Amino acid sequence: MLHGILPPITTPFYPDGRLYFTKLEHNVERYSRTPVTGLVVLGSTGEVVMLSDEERRDVLKAAHGAAAPSKVLLAGTGAESVIETLKLTDYAAEVGYDVALVRTPHYYRGQMKPANLLAFYRMVADRSPLPVMLYNVPPCTAYDLPVEVVLELAEHPNIIGLKESGGDVEKVRRMVEGTRHIKRTAAVTETFAAVTPRMVKAAEAESGKLVQLSGVEVKPSSSAVSVVGGLKTRQKEVGFQILVGAAQKLEPSLKAGAVGAVLGFANPAPTACYEIYAAWKEGDEALALEKQERITKAALGIGVGLGVPGMKYAMDFNGYFGGMPRLPLLPLTGEQKLEVENLLSGIRN
Repeated sequence: MLHGILPPITTPFYPDGRLYFTKLEHNVERYSRTPVTGLVVLGSTGEVVMLSDEERRDVLKAAHGAAAPSKVLLAGTGAESVIETLKLTDYAAEVGYDVALVRTPHYYRGQMKPANLLAFYRMVADRSPLPVMLYNVPPCTAYDLPVEVVLELAEHPNIIGLKESGGDVEKVRRMVEGTRHIKRTAAVTETFAAVTPRMVKAAEAESGKLVQLSGVEVKPSSSAVSVVGGLKTRQKEVGFQILVGAAQKLEPSLKAGAVGAVLGFANPAPTACYEIYAAWKEGDEALALEKQERITKAALGIGVGLGVPGMKYAMDFNGYFGGMPRLPLLPLTGEQKLEVENLLSGIRN
């Protein structure tokens, strides 16, 4: 289950550009103590296109090792070809990730017709050892995955959802309506939080028992089922899950039917983003709107206006480790840093 807020974590570097694993683990451990549902590793905010194949694998392994068992882990495994996407997806599965987040191929965007995208995602989903989540990110790829293609791909049993980062709330509404008939379930805790295989393994290790967790094809049931060591699960209907990527439009996107969000702005401000989701989940529309208005200007100014370098400095300002981006991305100027500090003056996590 992917309901809730997930930060697409940044990748820390030393000043000379090497991966800074200690800071990566520090950030992941701190996020694990927040109310976020999980983490996305190797997303756009993670400067994934700046990393070598070996570095991507190293980042996946380090982040996984530092994450709490209760947090859902998504691995950004998308590449321009099916074969390269599957190589990284296979590795993510070996490490222990829960979902593969696969961005749209875009370099040959003029030839990325519906038939191409359908063939690409179906081949990946057919062979992937992990459930697949589509990833549409037009601000980075200059390619917008059509609604009709999403609706067709949503029928595939191994494609469980979509991260939609285009910022079009009406498009979200259309996709929600078009996939409402898809009935799928997932194992959840008694408090309806996601159950991850790592959580089950941790409970097994604690109790010394080995119990098979029910698969996702089981019909929803209101009765709790003892799994291991006091951990109880039930089945919850989740359908085709649509998450959004624009923090400045989180509240209206939830109203349109999104079940959560993968937000770059959740890197410096995870709790502030979660509060919007929590208020909406509780049915308090006025509070959700109030919490949305609190972050909108900062989300636009930092995430949209300043991008990854702005996000990294915002993390530094709010007590996480952001550090330097990789060239050709440049660190912020003094004036830009002051802008970030002013935008975050009332949003300290």
